[in-house]
Amino acid sequence: MLSHPHEVFLEVAQRLSFTKAGQALFISQSAVSKQVKALEEHYKTGLFERLGGSVQLTPAGQKLYQKLLQAKQLQQELRQEMSEASPAFAPAVHLLIGASTTISLYVLPPVVAAWLRQHPQHQLSLKNRNSDNILKALLEHEIELGIIEGIHKVSNVTYTSLLTDEVVAVCAASNPLAGRELAVSDLLRIPLALREVGSGTLAVLEEALEKHQLRLAALPVRVRLGGTEALKNFIRVEATCLAFLPRQAVLKELASGELVEVKINDLFLERKFNFIQRKGTENNGPYRDFLRFTQRYYSAME
Repeated sequence: MLSHPHEVFLEVAQRLSFTKAGQALFISQSAVSKQVKALEEHYKTGLFERLGGSVQLTPAGQKLYQKLLQAKQLQQELRQEMSEASPAFAPAVHLLIGASTTISLYVLPPVVAAWLRQHPQHQLSLKNRNSDNILKALLEHEIELGIIEGIHKVSNVTYTSLLTDEVVAVCAASNPLAGRELAVSDLLRIPLALREVGSGTLAVLEEALEKHQLRLAALPVRVRLGGTEALKNFIRVEATCLAFLPRQAVLKELASGELVEVKINDLFLERKFNFIQRKGTENNGPYRDFLRFTQRYYSAME
C-alpha cells in the first residue's frame, strides 16, 4: 500500500502545486510541505524545484513519480484480485472521475446518487471541465475514468459508448427569431453566443458547419462563454443572440417557454458521450463496475 507521504507527493506531482494538492486532499499547504519534506529527507534528494510561484519535478522527482504511478496501478489490481478471491475483503474505494460540463451537470448526478446508495462505503470525486481538459487530466493520471463528448484521436485511450445527445439552437422567448425556421446560410447574419474553444458542444457545431462549407470564423460571434450554465443564463436575458446548447441542458427552459428552439433546416447536431480510459486500465474493478452501472442506468431509460 502506498504510504500517506507518497500519496501526497503524487497529488503535488500531478498538479505541480502545493496549494492545489492540499485543496484536493483537504489538508493544509503546510501539511503537504511537511509530507514532501519527509520524503526528500528519506531519499536524500530534492523532489521538487521551486522557482518563484511555480513548482517543477526534479529528475529524481520524475523517476519517483513514474514508479509511484506503476505502484498505484498495481495496488488497484491487487485490491481487485483480493476482492474476487475473498468477498469479505471489501476495502473502501475513492473513485476519481472527470466529465465534461454537460455530462457533469445533467447526466451524471442521478447516476452518482444511485451508485453511492448501492456502495455506501465508497467515495467519488468528480472533476468538471471541458472535453479537452478531461482528456488531459486522464493522460496525466489526475483521474482514472473520464466521460467526454466525441472521440479525440489519441492512440493510448480506449473509448466506450455511453449515450447520444442532440445540440439544439435556442433563443430567448422575446427574441424575434423565436418560432422562425432558418436556413444554414442565415447563420452568417445572426448574432451568436457560443461556448469556449475546447468545448465538445462547440466542436459538434463546427463539424456540422463544415459539411455546409461554412467556417466558424465566418459567423458573427458576439460572445463566447465558458460553461453550459453561463451560456444558458446569458441567452435567457439576451434578446438578439442565438445559442447552441445540449438538449439535456435546456429541457426545463424549453418546457416552461423561457427558451425557444429554433429549427435550422439540414443542420444536424448530434454527438456521442463516451467513457475514456487509459489503455491497460479497462479492467480496473471499481471503475469498470461504475462504467457498466452507468450504461445500465441509461439503457433502462431508453
